[in-house]
Amino acid sequence: MTFQRSGADFTPATPCTDEVGGLACALADAGPEEIIATALRTLGPGRLCLVSSFGTESAVLLAYAAKVDRSIPVVFLDTGFLFEETLAYRDALTAQLGLTDVRSIQPDAARVAALDADRDLWFSDPDSCCRIRKVEPLARALSGFDGWLNGRKRYQGGLRAAIPVVERDGVRLKFNPLANLDRASVEAAQREFALPDHPMLAKGFTSVGCMPCTSRAAAGEDARAGRWRGKGKTECGIHTLLNTVGA
Repeated sequence: MTFQRSGADFTPATPCTDEVGGLACALADAGPEEIIATALRTLGPGRLCLVSSFGTESAVLLAYAAKVDRSIPVVFLDTGFLFEETLAYRDALTAQLGLTDVRSIQPDAARVAALDADRDLWFSDPDSCCRIRKVEPLARALSGFDGWLNGRKRYQGGLRAAIPVVERDGVRLKFNPLANLDRASVEAAQREFALPDHPMLAKGFTSVGCMPCTSRAAAGEDARAGRWRGKGKTECGIHTLLNTVGA
């Protein structure tokens, strides 16, 4: 499967002098399968996981990972606010790709009861809502791993426009196997793997997260424009805060 790079002149910001920089430079022109296989080989069996939202652009990374090793643990953050369609999509992709270790992680019930008993924190303080429902649960879920895979791409823009293939996330390595791909390559991979679309895509939801903070993107808008609309927020925090809890 061939692919086109997103931003052919991209240069990793991390010097090629340490473990992270060395890997980032060595994999600067690599495709997703090579990046995933290298991550698995570098960290060893049982030390690498994949974190997926099973959102509208999640299937391709899961498919590439399944080609390398279907037993790579997949961490899915079930926030309690997800669309039923997302849960159904998780189950459909898990079955189609033969994934053998998908772990649905939920928030700490005591934390939610203490900080969001009325379930309206998403409106008054979306950063705190994301923290207790996504950032903290992920940090706990990562405690047994030395590295993780995620599906960000540079073409998504914003804070993602300059992501390297490999970066440091606290005590762990974080691998971005799709960073090099442009949108056309991701869409081509979706077709070649015969992957189904997320059910919400046909309804105009180009990026899907929690129900209260997800809206349709209008024609011509960025794909993630419907996330936290009007909140001045573009990321939930799992990619902007270091996941060091339980290290």
